[in-house]
Amino acid sequence: MKNPALLHIQPSPPAVTMPTTDAQTAMTDFDTRSYRKALSQFPTGVTIMTALLSDGRPVGMTVNSFASVSLSPPVILWSIARSTPSYAVFANAKSFVVNFLAEDQKHLSNKFSRPSEDKFAGVAWTPGLNGVPVLAGCVAHIECTLREQHAVGDHDILLGDVAHFSWDDKPPLAFALSDYKRLAEVLG
Repeated sequence: MKNPALLHIQPSPPAVTMPTTDAQTAMTDFDTRSYRKALSQFPTGVTIMTALLSDGRPVGMTVNSFASVSLSPPVILWSIARSTPSYAVFANAKSFVVNFLAEDQKHLSNKFSRPSEDKFAGVAWTPGLNGVPVLAGCVAHIECTLREQHAVGDHDILLGDVAHFSWDDKPPLAFALSDYKRLAEVLG
């Protein structure tokens, strides 16, 4: 028999019904197209992420889901859909380069956003950290080693330790309202 002095039974708290918020209602009727439209209201820069296949061939893709995480130590992040054809390359890459496109490089963004046998055909680049392509003519480059990777929803978030960076003083390419913009247009 248990010592009755050690038993302490607390009554259950009364059930509380929380009111449904508009945000909760919206999530039950989630509209992906409308959500994309909402996200398009936020202007971003345009980058091309580059890495290498195991045989040394270059791989790249257009990305605008980029952010700085920390200055000390310098860390960045970007996200990639697991359905992306080059997902396995970036998920297993030890290093990658973030190439920030210049205002006159819309053609590169378009080229690297579509499937192609050789996205690098006719594209000027030099080998950076571990041979990863650094694209010519960009406003900035950040060369990284992979720090961490996290699965979130249908994407992975890749965090990179900054190993080297460079920049040039010229206007970047921007993307807002589902279209390319000149920085002057975004700033109005």
